[in-house]
Amino acid sequence: MAMDIVFEQVNFTYQPNSPFEQRVLYDINMTIKEGSYNALVGHTGSGKSTILQHLNALLKPTSGNVKIGERTITPETNNKNLKPIRKKVGIVFQFPESQLFEETVGKDIAFGPKNFGVSEEDALELAKEYVTLVGLDESFLERSPFDLSGGQMRRVAIAGVLAMEPEVLVLDEPTAGLDPKGRKDMMAIFEHLRQAKQMTIVLVTHSMDDVANYADYVYVLEKGQLVKDGSPEEVFQNVQWLQEKQLGVPTAAAFAKRLEEKGMSFKQLPLTASELADELVARGGDTNNE
Repeated sequence: MAMDIVFEQVNFTYQPNSPFEQRVLYDINMTIKEGSYNALVGHTGSGKSTILQHLNALLKPTSGNVKIGERTITPETNNKNLKPIRKKVGIVFQFPESQLFEETVGKDIAFGPKNFGVSEEDALELAKEYVTLVGLDESFLERSPFDLSGGQMRRVAIAGVLAMEPEVLVLDEPTAGLDPKGRKDMMAIFEHLRQAKQMTIVLVTHSMDDVANYADYVYVLEKGQLVKDGSPEEVFQNVQWLQEKQLGVPTAAAFAKRLEEKGMSFKQLPLTASELADELVARGGDTNNE
């Protein structure tokens, strides 16, 4: 059975029937296909984080349903037996390093698998595998997480989610607060995982360059509604619409748009630096070449 995640007419309201009632999601229909790389973009408060918490049933829809593999989550779903879902869908929340608490990195990474019934010995083996996968060597396993740099702590926290060997990896602003090199390294880790482990990835990000460079599919959220979805090529062609929504545009597309204003025409706006370079090389630098 494919591990697709399908939202059908999902509505979500915080604290319904109370003075604090707040509707956050409106009629969300979306399909996250097994093995795909999906990006969710939108302003703060657009509902992205709420959607993420439906992906592994941390939240249940107020109406509608969410199919996670063969499980269907409805407003009535019993909370008792959701653990198998949490193993299949791993979420890396924003600033996950704030959740580190064990005395060594090895124990911290092993905590999740042990919680799911993996023996101590096997959990520490998993810690070994995943600490190296996130770009740290095994000597880190004996160190205290609190002696590490911020970027290293984040890697440890991500290794802890990966050690549960989820089929779907959900990332909420995974590069927030990192320097440009750290951000690039972090995105490369996820790309490697996707290739090596055939993982499905759902990325919430403000970086349109990351969307253009990595995602197969983009969902644009606004005030709890899905206002646009499609491949990055489709979504980013309409630069004006994105700018009106103040959503940001991939650097290469913004640059190409400025070239267009100076008289150069593109059949399709390049989205990444390499696409833009290819376009310019193909024209041999002759800007009048139609």
